[in-house]
Amino acid sequence: MTLQQLEYIVALDKHKHFVTAAEHCFVTQPTLTIQVKKLEEEIGVVLFDRKKHPLQTTTAGAAIISKAKTILREVTEMKHLVG
Repeated sequence: MTLQQLEYIVALDKHKHFVTAAEHCFVTQPTLTIQVKKLEEEIGVVLFDRKKHPLQTTTAGAAIISKAKTILREVTEMKHLVG
């Protein structure tokens, strides 16, 4: 699990669209898709229901994304402390 993957799932949750989330993260859509899939495989949880349009976050995904937002916020605060 990487901070980058956490940023990707937060962006995907916000934008509900792979291309838009990828653009927001300044990566290609395939890059974002691959990293989200790798994260899902690593943690053993499906984060997004890809059959729904717009994309929907699963119940388990919502809990993980909430934690990801907290982690990213904490990292930003830490960077401010040392920077």
